[in-house]
Amino acid sequence: MARTTATAPARTPRTGAARTARSRAAALLAVGVSLAVAACGSPATTTPDPVVETERPVITPAKAPVPAPEVPPTWPLTGVAGEPDARPALAVKIENTAVARPQSGLEQADVVWETVVEFEVSRLIAVYHSQVPDEVGPIRSVRPMDPLVLAPTAGMLVYSGGQPGILDLVAESGLQTVSHDAGAPGLYRVRGRSAPHNVYGSPATWWGIAEPGRAAPAEQFAFARRPEQAAAVAAGTPATRLAFRLSGQSNPSWTWDEGTGTWLRYEGSAPANAATGAQLSAVNVVAVTAPHPNSGFGAQGGAPVPTYELVGEGDAVVATGGRSVAVRWRKDAADQPLRLFHADGSAARLAPGNTWVELVPAGTGSFTVS
Repeated sequence: MARTTATAPARTPRTGAARTARSRAAALLAVGVSLAVAACGSPATTTPDPVVETERPVITPAKAPVPAPEVPPTWPLTGVAGEPDARPALAVKIENTAVARPQSGLEQADVVWETVVEFEVSRLIAVYHSQVPDEVGPIRSVRPMDPLVLAPTAGMLVYSGGQPGILDLVAESGLQTVSHDAGAPGLYRVRGRSAPHNVYGSPATWWGIAEPGRAAPAEQFAFARRPEQAAAVAAGTPATRLAFRLSGQSNPSWTWDEGTGTWLRYEGSAPANAATGAQLSAVNVVAVTAPHPNSGFGAQGGAPVPTYELVGEGDAVVATGGRSVAVRWRKDAADQPLRLFHADGSAARLAPGNTWVELVPAGTGSFTVS
């Protein structure tokens, strides 16, 4: 009988692959368990970035007030830039009749006031401060309106004489009086003119006898810093001629002169010249209309001596730079300056320079602007 040899069964590939798969699964499970354990354990500790503390600057608020802007000084009666002298304002009564012209020193006055006195003639109040003329005249007597015009300056008044009652008004105003009749120094009569049109004087001498405490005047009008800011220039209308009828005997006029930038003065149709030959001129011409009643004082032959009512307010016109503007004047008290205002109450400012004020009698005087 034939011999049969038994052979062991061969391993199939599936059995080996299965074992390999199981090994891989076990390995993956072990990794998963490790990760799970790590996840359930304490979190990893991280070191934070160091905190850098920056010191902020300490700002101390300024405790001192803001300094006021520096404003260059000006002469108080003209508004012209400059360091004003400490001397007081010096007012001089100047005659303005035909026999008195041409006058000396008028062209150097800071302000000139033209008033109507008895017999319908005009008389001038020339006020000096920024300039010192060598000689002024002819000088005449005081009138009742002078203290009203000049008391705000708290200065000096030079005249030839006056009536007792009018002299009392001047004394009450607080002005220092310098009278020729009282023998004050610096007043004298000149040759070539007949009395009473020949009294002249020296401003330098008068300032030399100023009383202690007499100081530079306060500003009387408000001034613009620059000509183009003046009231008439900024808000006015063109004007070339100012014609006044102050009385039957006084008819001054002013014509704008572009070349000099001033108003040139005329007496009637004739140029009004100073003794030097120069035509009188003004940067500002102000027309103030005010009541002009009799004062109660009498002149030669019983002629009434008029005055002006200047405490109160009224109409005015300012002419500057070839233009003019209507304004209002106001004077709150006898010792307060006469001020100029626009309709809205703001100050009507003049241009830097000299000023002539024409006091127009209300009701009887008039003026035209053309």
